[in-house]
This record gives sequence, structure tokens and C-alpha cells, in this order.
Amino acid sequence: NITKWFNGVSCYVLKSDLNKIAAFSFVKKIDFVGRYINNVKPKINEYNSPQLNPFLNKNSAVSYTYDYGQSFSELEQIKVPEVHDQGWTGSGIIICVMDAGVSNLQHEVFQNIHILDQYDFVNHDSVVANQADSGDGEHGTYTLALIGGFKSGELIGPAFDATYLLAKTENTQSESSIEEDNWIAAAEWAEAKGAQVFSTSLSYRYDFTTGSGYTAQDMNGHTAIITIGAEMAVKKGIVVVNSAGNSGDSTDVNTLCAPADGDSVIAVGAVDTNGVRAGFSSYGPTADGRIKPDVMADGVDNYLPDATPGNTNGYFSGIYSGTSFSCPLVAGVAALILEAHPTWTPMEVRDALRNTASRHSAPDNYYGWGIINAQAAINYNQGAISNNEGNKTKNNIPDNYELAQNFPNPFNPSTTIKYEIKEGGHVTLNVYNLLGNLVATLVNENEPAGIYYVSFNSNSEKNPLPSGVYFYRLQVGNFVATKKMVIMK
Repeated sequence: NITKWFNGVSCYVLKSDLNKIAAFSFVKKIDFVGRYINNVKPKINEYNSPQLNPFLNKNSAVSYTYDYGQSFSELEQIKVPEVHDQGWTGSGIIICVMDAGVSNLQHEVFQNIHILDQYDFVNHDSVVANQADSGDGEHGTYTLALIGGFKSGELIGPAFDATYLLAKTENTQSESSIEEDNWIAAAEWAEAKGAQVFSTSLSYRYDFTTGSGYTAQDMNGHTAIITIGAEMAVKKGIVVVNSAGNSGDSTDVNTLCAPADGDSVIAVGAVDTNGVRAGFSSYGPTADGRIKPDVMADGVDNYLPDATPGNTNGYFSGIYSGTSFSCPLVAGVAALILEAHPTWTPMEVRDALRNTASRHSAPDNYYGWGIINAQAAINYNQGAISNNEGNKTKNNIPDNYELAQNFPNPFNPSTTIKYEIKEGGHVTLNVYNLLGNLVATLVNENEPAGIYYVSFNSNSEKNPLPSGVYFYRLQVGNFVATKKMVIMK
């Protein structure tokens, strides 16, 4: 793998060539990354329930737009049905799911999923499904279904309308620190393709097959290479959601697994549908004293699709549990928040999730800020929100103004933005980057009522823009509307 963020490479070399490489003037440091050990027992990243407990689906007294089937309890607990009824379903948000691959994309739960791209960073090809190569993809099938699946009456993910990037970074045949480099390579790939949310149900600390690994003292937010990479992703405007880990029954001072120790990473622990913390759910504090995990969601006996290739309509529950399954639920809600508030930064999304969770008034190192509340998070007042936000629904925009989605999107280098104003006035149409910096003003003048089409070229001679996510904002008087667009070069 090649990493621009860290200005480095990870690769196989002959031991006899190490001294030659070290002698190059541009080489600052050489690190031993790890080596694969063949024929090791595949690791299971989940807590296996001692019994097969039947999934108990609650009977709701409330009628919702969608029939969630046996996924209802886990979504009701975090107030996703209420948000779906408001019209927020993840539309327009790009999510990168990093996992062990997806073995069964043919399953009915993925029939309508929007996949922008996929790449296998373990074997370096464009297929994340099982092949005659390293690793299998059952785990990724489960996590993708929990965040973005949709089958009425069976299983619905929070962000079923989002667009997905699938990255296979985990080799299930071994545990090596090279997988951290795979993750960083995937993060750079996804950032270049416009990802706004990372959902990672992987974590690193114990039992690297090389005998290496991290200690409780290393969980300080700046030691593990994957944590440093995750923090860099947040600085680039990406919401990073990661499972806290499944080592909660240890006696260590903390059982966090990287990159969940990152300050800007939203670390997710697991509860059952009654809100009780799962004993396996990793706990904090970090080595430097910060509260972790950040938030909680259901990760016990989740309802999952059959990951066996060729099985298109099978489901089961009561077999697998883990923070791997609570993580995609929270990441999906983060996407819903971004859909409702496209200009919010990753830290504002994190704060909204934390400060509206069930234990926000008294956070601790077992529950963090508590079980998330999607509806309250979307309605959370950051204190500096523009006048068109707060207590939002998708359909509360005044009828006399309309800002359409740009087309094409993603685009390179040109796109068209359409808007309609039925009452004339002073119109501004600006473009911002993910940090909120103004990068272009397309309109700034008085205009009569009408329908307008504005062209935007990202290769402007004065200010050429790199690949990534941008926002365009229309303002006419007190009316403000914002949408996002993706430049993909």
C-alpha cells in the first residue's frame, strides 16, 4: 500500500535489500509491519452468545412509514423510525464501510443498495466478495446490512438511501498490523471519492500473530498508526465511527481497541434491546484519561441476513453479538444527521450524538454518553446553526423556493446547479469545502422570479479544486438551502 497522508509505503521486501533501502536519502524510517502466518485459525471478531435466544420483536403502538420486521427493536431504541418518517434516509451521503469484505451482495436485503465503488485492499483487486484469495466476507455482509440494507418486513438499516463505498481491509486468515496499513490506504481512497462517513467494525490491540500488539497504555489517541490515520480523516471532514472492541471482560485498566481511542473517533459500545450494557463491550478510560466509549447502540443478538453466497432470502438472530454490530447503527444515524445538516463538521456530529444520548448528563467509561437518540441529535441546537436548521423535516422548505441536486453528481470537471425562485430578491449561490471555507461565488445579485441553471467548473484557472465533498448554498432573503456535491477526479 501507498499512503500519501503518511508519505510512505508498506510492502514485501527481501531482508538483503533492507540496508539498500535505508541508504536512500529520501528514506526517513523503516518499520517492521508484520508477516502473514498461513493456516492459522480464522479469528472471530464477535462475541458468540452461549444460547440461541429467539429475537423478541416489540409490538409498536405507533404506525411508521416502513415495516422494519425484526430489526424494529434495535432501530426503535435509537429513534430511527421517527427520523425516517421525517424524510431523512441517508440520501446523498457517501459512506465507506471498511470490513472483511461482503460475501453475499446478491441477498435481497441489498437489492436496492447504491454502491459507488468497491476495492479489496488485502488482495489488491476490485472485488470485495469471497474469491480464491485471502480472507472471507461474512462479517462485512452483516455490517453492511445493518447500516444500509432494506427489505420491508425483514431488516432495514438506518441509512438505506445512502451511497456506499466498500473496502475490504481485514484478512480473516491472520491478525497482522499490516491491516492497519490496509485501513489507511482505504481511508485515503474513500476520502478521494467523497466519503463523508466511515463505518469500521474492526479494531486492533491484542494477539497480532507476530507477537506484537498494543497495550492499555498505548490507547492514548496518538500511538496506534490506525488511530493517527482515523484522526487525520476527521481533520479532512469525515465522520469516523468505530466499534469500541469486544474485550470488556478483561481486568485491564481499559480494554479499548484502536482506533476507538482517538479523541475525534466516535467509539461505539454495545447494549441489548433493554439498554443493558453487554459484558463484552470494551470500556475506558483512554490512557490519557478521556471517557470512552462515546455512545452505545444494540449489539446483542442482532437480526442478520444469511451471508452464504447464493442464499438470497435467509435471516437469523441469536448467534452473533458484538460492538461490530452497534457501530454501523450509529454510523447510519451519523449519515442521517449529515443529510439534515450538511454543513455540520465531524465534531458537531459527534457532539450532537453525545449530548442527546441517554446518559449525557453523567457519562462514564462503561456507557459513555449513553444510547443515542437519532431524532434528538438531528434537532440538537449547536448554538451556531443557520436559520434554516433545527427541528427540521425534509419537507419544511418553503414552496416558493427550490434548490435542486446538481447534475451530474459526482462530476469532473463541470456540473449544473438548478434553482427556482417564485419571489424575486437578492440571490447568493456560494460553494464551500468541508471545513466551511468559501471556495466560489456563483451568483451574487438581484434576480426576478424564475428558474435558473448555473454551471460550475471545478477546474477554474484561479482556484482549481481537488476531489472531495463540497456544499453549495442558495440564499434569497431569509431563505437558505444547502446541498452537497462530489468532485471525483
